Amino acid sequence: MTGLPASTGSHPTARNGGSLSTIRVRLTAALAAALLPVLILGIIQSAIAFNRERVTLRQNLGFAAERSAATARTRMEGADILLQTLAPGSVGFQCAQRLAQVAHGIPGYTNLIRFDRLGRVACAAGDVPQDPQRTQRPWFERLQRGDKLVISRDPGSAYAAEPSVLAAVRANGPDGGFEGAFAAVITLASLRPSVSDPTLPAHSDVALADAAGHYISETDPDAFRTLPLNWREQVRRNGAHVWYGQDAHGQRRVYSAAPVAGDEVYVVLSALSPGILSWAWLNPLSGIAFPLLSFGLALATVIAVTDRIVIRWIAYLQRIASLYARGRLSVRAVQAEQMPREIRELAETLEDMADAIVGRDASLRDSLAQKDSLMREIHHRVKNNLQVISSLLNMQQRALTDPAARAAMSDTRQRITALALIYRALYQGPDLKRVDLRPFLEELTAQLVAGEMLHGPQVRTDLQVDALVIDPDRLAPLALFAVEAITNAQKHAFAGRGGVLTLAFRVNGEEAELEISDDGSAGEDSLARSGVGRTLMTAFARQLRGRAEVVRNPQGGITARLLFPTPAADAQEPTAAKEGNQAAA
Repeated sequence: MTGLPASTGSHPTARNGGSLSTIRVRLTAALAAALLPVLILGIIQSAIAFNRERVTLRQNLGFAAERSAATARTRMEGADILLQTLAPGSVGFQCAQRLAQVAHGIPGYTNLIRFDRLGRVACAAGDVPQDPQRTQRPWFERLQRGDKLVISRDPGSAYAAEPSVLAAVRANGPDGGFEGAFAAVITLASLRPSVSDPTLPAHSDVALADAAGHYISETDPDAFRTLPLNWREQVRRNGAHVWYGQDAHGQRRVYSAAPVAGDEVYVVLSALSPGILSWAWLNPLSGIAFPLLSFGLALATVIAVTDRIVIRWIAYLQRIASLYARGRLSVRAVQAEQMPREIRELAETLEDMADAIVGRDASLRDSLAQKDSLMREIHHRVKNNLQVISSLLNMQQRALTDPAARAAMSDTRQRITALALIYRALYQGPDLKRVDLRPFLEELTAQLVAGEMLHGPQVRTDLQVDALVIDPDRLAPLALFAVEAITNAQKHAFAGRGGVLTLAFRVNGEEAELEISDDGSAGEDSLARSGVGRTLMTAFARQLRGRAEVVRNPQGGITARLLFPTPAADAQEPTAAKEGNQAAA
């Protein structure tokens, strides 16, 4: 009894490996179906959380823009108070020195200027550009008309070396009349919120834009694109405007805008708008990654456990079953103790089946051996009976005085001898259903020629026989055909002179050919002669589904030829005929 080592992994056949009905595939599909609602729920929850965070980001950015604008407006209002405070004393001795000290002490102020009612510079903390048209400028005219505070992004001249705004207050005389203006030049950089402000969303960028939608300054130029067409109307209506767009790198961002100084300057904030995948990477526990990871780990676990506990043992039993199919029934599953109980029971069932097959096989072999012995005994008895009949005919032949009767009795005895030889070849051979044609024809020819040599001249034989194994049903008409041909040659070709008898048997593909020739002198009437022998030869040929012919050979004698399908070709004809009938139907 032999055994197989345990398989270290699954070894499915090519047929099962490509099938969708394997245990691994079915278990994986079942678990996937069970976990799918959980995965879908996790994805829905993640989508809801993502949408909530996106809305929160949008709101926070809008609030941040309003807060930033409010901070800048507070700074502008502080400038208004400062200008109102400094206005009464912004003339006289050491005015420029005092204004320079104030401007230097307040970050973001590049200049403080006192204009008279004609637009001339009365006092300033720094250099003021010449502007003959100052009194016609819109900001100056608004102060003349009575506005207390005017903020201008384009005062008409460059009052500072960097982008800035001009904040101006009206200066009134004792009678309340217009006496000029007091202006402060404030850099836009001081009005722009800092990106380090904790109130801003993470990874934010800040810019200032004018009323025409042109960016004045920005922390990252690539983070800002052209402003929407109706952005000022939205800001004027809602106080702030939030929208989505793409930056110079194609990344999706959320933008917000709010006014800083009237309709002149606006603060614009920009923050990254994360997509669902990037948001999931930033939120791995509450995003999509965690449900997908759990789903994948569960499937991988099931596959691994299935391979370890089920598939490898089934492959192991499959190898044993394949050995059983090849007849190695002594193999046993030596690793059965390590299997799960259900598979171990299957292995025990296979062993019981192998034992049952061994017992049944032994019984069948005994039965076949008995049948074989019985068939050999039957063939032996038939052969003995035929020999008894042949002996009786031989005795009867010697008692006859009529030559024709003696010849007929001799022919009959030779036919019976051929049949007895067939049965002897069957029970003496290794196969009760097949006979080797070469030794059979050699022995048959030797017996027929030897029987006549005692009563006439010597006949030599020349045999050329191809190897062919044939069944008794075909051997009987073949042997009887040979008996008739050899007997005719002995009667007509070798009578009184002897000669050479040639027997050739050839297998030419799907057709076999038996030729029996003599070297006698055949007359013209020999080919046309008809008798019992010729009739039997034709009948034997038809029985073999072949044809018989008698022709003159080059030696001047007669050649009896039998052509018939070989056993292999003859076995295929019924199948071909059946397929042809089905096609015709």
